[in-house]
Amino acid sequence: MDSMSRADDRVDVTEAAGAAGALGRRFTPHGRFRRFLRRLIHFFAYHLILARRRTRMTRAAGFRLTVRPTVFHPRYFLSSELFAEFIGRLDLGGKRVLDVGTGSGVLALAAARAGAESVIAADINPNAALSAAENARANGVGDRVAALCSDLLSAVAPRPLFDVILSSPPKHAGEPRDLADRGWHAGPDYRDVAALFEQARRRLKPDGRLLVMVSSDTDLDLFGRLIDRAGFRARPALEHSILIESFIIYELLAR
Repeated sequence: MDSMSRADDRVDVTEAAGAAGALGRRFTPHGRFRRFLRRLIHFFAYHLILARRRTRMTRAAGFRLTVRPTVFHPRYFLSSELFAEFIGRLDLGGKRVLDVGTGSGVLALAAARAGAESVIAADINPNAALSAAENARANGVGDRVAALCSDLLSAVAPRPLFDVILSSPPKHAGEPRDLADRGWHAGPDYRDVAALFEQARRRLKPDGRLLVMVSSDTDLDLFGRLIDRAGFRARPALEHSILIESFIIYELLAR
């Protein structure tokens, strides 16, 4: 789960085996206290941030952003800015980019700032698509960033259109309470994001890549099987640990 505070307390990591081998790492399960802390943080995050009923203005990753109700807030949840900073170090000059689960659009904006020729910011939440479109215009990249309401990549033609696909999907299994909670919970067995990898594989150019952020709370065994099935090989590109979890960005390339 995303937390608002940083720490040096790292999760123990060992080499993975079996179906999780595509990700190459296995995280030691957290103890009872950390599980309780995650539930507590989700309770307050849901009621104070995710389920809020008014639009908010914020700054994150160097952008001024409008965040509509039910949209994942990039200022309060560390993973958004961490991923945006990583994108900012890439050379995306002339690339066609797709951001899946865009939320406020902060990753799409970061891709445009890194030189992308065109970016599609897609999200199943219509409030997120509206926020992303507004934020693209407000930050001067409305001519290169287009927003789309889509369940994963279902509204995008299954053709090799993109050089880079970005995604920071919900990190936790479990039935979401409502639309707002879909930024946190991906359904039982990650139902709502299970098709991401195969859909992305069909829409990437032959030398394209998928950059996906997961968490030490993510079911890496399951994600490893989904990645294998879609025909990707994976390598870790960034790992960052905070108080109660680690975030990992993986680069997926076609085998």
